[in-house]
Amino acid sequence: MPEVSVHVLKSLSAEARAKLLTRVEGDLGPFMEKAAPIIEAVRTEGDAALARFAQQFDKSPVTEDAIAATPADFDAAFDSVEREMIDVLEMAVDNVRRFHEAQMPTEMWMKEMAPGIHCGERSSPIPSVACYVPRGKGSFPSVVNMTAVPAVVAGVPLPIIVTPPGPDGKVDAATLVAARLAGVERVFKCGGAQAVAAVAYGTQTVPKCVKFVGPGSPWVIAAKRLLSGMIDPGPPAGPSESIVLADETANGRVAALDLLNESEHGPDSSAYLVTNSQRVADEVLAAIPGYWAHMGDERTGYSQAVLCGARGGIVVCETMEDAIAFTNDYAPEHLQVHSKSPYDYLGALKNAGEILLGEHSAICLGNYALGPNAVLPTNATAMTRSPLGVHDYLKLTSIAHVTKKGYDSLAPQVRRFAEYEGFEAHANAVSPLREKAFNGE
Repeated sequence: MPEVSVHVLKSLSAEARAKLLTRVEGDLGPFMEKAAPIIEAVRTEGDAALARFAQQFDKSPVTEDAIAATPADFDAAFDSVEREMIDVLEMAVDNVRRFHEAQMPTEMWMKEMAPGIHCGERSSPIPSVACYVPRGKGSFPSVVNMTAVPAVVAGVPLPIIVTPPGPDGKVDAATLVAARLAGVERVFKCGGAQAVAAVAYGTQTVPKCVKFVGPGSPWVIAAKRLLSGMIDPGPPAGPSESIVLADETANGRVAALDLLNESEHGPDSSAYLVTNSQRVADEVLAAIPGYWAHMGDERTGYSQAVLCGARGGIVVCETMEDAIAFTNDYAPEHLQVHSKSPYDYLGALKNAGEILLGEHSAICLGNYALGPNAVLPTNATAMTRSPLGVHDYLKLTSIAHVTKKGYDSLAPQVRRFAEYEGFEAHANAVSPLREKAFNGE
């Protein structure tokens, strides 16, 4: 059995420490090179290319006339998914919906900046969005909840779902159930770089959209970068990553369960336990093999590739200050704090897509059902980006109204500003020429 990687922070060189911070999506060059011809094929051939790539990459017998899921497909999905699972999906959709309804901003606000000068903002939904639901290493109706529900809450007129087809040529049944529960019934069978291209350009079947959201493989990320001039690529959301931050009060066996959470997504994931306690580190190391024994061969293989490789394992620090500094530099997608007093560290934790406090706040609870969005910024973009939310489906428009009184007080100052910058038309627009224009002179 492979050994979990252990990194003693104080003994690492600056180069070795920096290497721990890298993710697989850090070097997209090879993916972008290979994604470019796929994108071009979809642009020129449309549905024919989507069907060909479904057969080539997904090993799925999709034909040009069967790219869209039909109403009968949705009905069949409800018949095939067990009632208990439908109940679970309904619960999750309800929690996610209620959280995002609370997140909705005021439709419009105005404030009097000075007498006669009123300014504010109006929020309105974007016209369309493609929600990507991956499938390569499993099926993920949970991603439908996180991407489609806020789109519907925000009032997007055209929300669609794109997802890779299965080996039977169909969309995962639970994904269709979740889509209908979320309020989206336009689902299309395409994944990877070809899905991004399909919604960026539009095909005979797939509508062109203005934005693309959802987590994806490096192929998806590469295509989003290549097509960023054609479609808003949405928040960055690549392969899964996590840090379990544990102090000396943590239970190592419990922390090990949460460390394994993101490590099983795939060999391109990243997962670290970061601790100042050698005891906790030893408990985690002792517990992991037993937990692997409770997993299937495929997921165990993914987990071992991560935790025993260069992008995962245990980072042992001298102090919690060092552990927190490493965590902030890493800026993880998921961060869970294992401590008897987790709020003691909250103020110092600056960079993370989500922060889950305490040993009962398992990462998987957030993945599925807590309510906050689980599509989170990856590859250290949590330093500047936020979780997916209704704001990603809305746009703000500045609103202003100036009365004659407000104009008279502000115009001379703006005229002087414009003259300083050398913009003569700007200056003329707030000069005596305006009064003459009102008077027909």
